[in-house]
Amino acid sequence: MRALLTGASAAGLVAALTLGSAVAFGRPSGPTAAAGPAGPPAAGIAGLQQRLREQPHDAAGWASLGAAYVERARLTADPTYYPKAGEVLRRSLREAPGNDGALAGLGALAAARHDFHGALRYADGALKANPYGQRAAAVRVDALVELGRYDDALAAARRADATRPGIPIFTRLAYVRELRGDVPEARRVLGLARASATGPGDLAYIAVQLGELAWNDGDLGRAGREYAEALRLSPGDLPALDGDARVRAARGDTAGALAVRAEIVRRLPLPQYLTEYGELLESAGRRDEAERQYAVATAWARIAEANGVDADLETALFESDHGDPDAALRAARAEYGRRCPGARVRRCSVHAADALAWALHVNGRDAEALRYARQATATGYRRAQFRFHLGAIEKALGKRAGARRDLAGSLHRNPHFSPLWAPRAKAALDDLEGAS
Repeated sequence: MRALLTGASAAGLVAALTLGSAVAFGRPSGPTAAAGPAGPPAAGIAGLQQRLREQPHDAAGWASLGAAYVERARLTADPTYYPKAGEVLRRSLREAPGNDGALAGLGALAAARHDFHGALRYADGALKANPYGQRAAAVRVDALVELGRYDDALAAARRADATRPGIPIFTRLAYVRELRGDVPEARRVLGLARASATGPGDLAYIAVQLGELAWNDGDLGRAGREYAEALRLSPGDLPALDGDARVRAARGDTAGALAVRAEIVRRLPLPQYLTEYGELLESAGRRDEAERQYAVATAWARIAEANGVDADLETALFESDHGDPDAALRAARAEYGRRCPGARVRRCSVHAADALAWALHVNGRDAEALRYARQATATGYRRAQFRFHLGAIEKALGKRAGARRDLAGSLHRNPHFSPLWAPRAKAALDDLEGAS
């Protein structure tokens, strides 16, 4: 395992399994939460611990310590903070049953473990106790988003904005707008967040989100400027480095992109980062090195499962592209069943629908896959890879007009959406054009 980690420790891999699912106190990004503004330092946790030794019946103190543990798990990728968080949050409830701080912390903890139904229940309980709780409101929006309840998430974000506006709510409101296809409004809301932010961590976080909007629209200049600004404000910020690596690769600086990606996985070997590094290596003809990154990502899924973390979405996406099609389909069906209650288009996570569509496609079940690929693109979310998946499925079914439209649409949206898959989208489109 250590030989596979390209400099990262095996313990780092175990720790990394928690970070991709942790709910940030900021805007989530895609199927997993992105890192948000910096949380409580270790010194702050030590101070809380000392205070509780002196005042062991302080329910608010136990709730604060639990929330701090959840945040530290996200920032440090150390899973040992999660059981500690659960223990002290339950202690807070024993000291003061029904207190909103402990319930909000348990909601964040449930979301970190991908228990979004549980996160929603805890957030609702916290808001019933305190309608002005910003952390509970943020967790509630996150849970609704992950469950594919976008109308409800928008209503919840608006209500939270009216009750207690702030950067955590602004960034979530922007993300819900983006998922619904309203990118100009998402950009406007993030602009408001930037105008109200003061700390460099918050400003860097917002710059990354603006960079993501620009990237999804294929605007390399704007995306590059935002990622650079984030790195200026917060040197070494991993989401900003991830964006910088994508922009470098899109501009043809493969060597520079590979160097940045190697640094990212050395520091934090998350499956998303490992897979992106592997695909960049594969696109550069370095297949053996790519396979080593994919092997670590596979190991991550096994470790995640052994530690009680639901990683079905990550497993489905990875196995579809680089592993076992049967395993991909099992994981995708399980994830879709959790995130898409009733299997209705208006209540379906676009990420779960896309993962299921692609898993069905790689298993040769394109007629069934088409329905889910259309669900994934039904909200107007501007994700080039979703359009590519839809176009590839249509091509396999002989729906040539639709395939041409959607493959071309994916490349028009972002011709550099993946160093491995964008060229394949172009090749599929060229094949259609050549045969017409």
